[in-house]
Amino acid sequence: MDWRGFAQRMASMSRDLLAQKSVQDTLMRITGAATELVEGCDHAGILILSGERVHSLAPTGQLVIDSDQLQERMGEGPCFDAARTKTGERVFRIADFNEVQPRWPRFAPRAHALGVGSMMGFLLYTDEEELGALNLYSGKPGVFSEEGETAGWLLASHAAVALSSARSHAQMEQAIATRHVIGEAMGILMGSRRLTEEQAFAVLRRYSQENNVKLREVARQVTEKGVL
Repeated sequence: MDWRGFAQRMASMSRDLLAQKSVQDTLMRITGAATELVEGCDHAGILILSGERVHSLAPTGQLVIDSDQLQERMGEGPCFDAARTKTGERVFRIADFNEVQPRWPRFAPRAHALGVGSMMGFLLYTDEEELGALNLYSGKPGVFSEEGETAGWLLASHAAVALSSARSHAQMEQAIATRHVIGEAMGILMGSRRLTEEQAFAVLRRYSQENNVKLREVARQVTEKGVL
């Protein structure tokens, strides 16, 4: 492999990622780059788990979506395992779907029927959290090399950073929105019941605890109805 040329292409891609306007655009650029940089890679996508539900992000083709959905139905598969692993494994590879795969006995033959010849899955993670998996697919068996695995790791690192940043931003926006609605609800209670700020917050919190309803939901009800 021409490592110098590969490094130059990765550096160019990194600069290109910084120019993307949204997380979705960034992820699409990453999966697209996988088909360009990883020899033999025909399709790529990012699998995210919510419990046991699978979400496909930035797929380059329908095969990616079909494979993700198949792994969800079967409850097994290399990328499904990568996204939920607790074993410390960070990469999974199936070299040839023509061969029996004891680890994924239900998924493998069905994936082969979809047209998958070989595939790799990379865990997307940061020091704080595990986020999902980057999936690489080929219609041919035995095409993914050690060099391709290295390229996949680099792409997975970019995807993990993008997802982690997006999640942090979304959490910050949610926290700001929650604080705003709670403040609005407190203002309503202070005016209608002649309460202090501390008393109004205590009323919201007590109602939340006694009725097992999240505080932001209690606040939302007050802002919509004017009363608890």
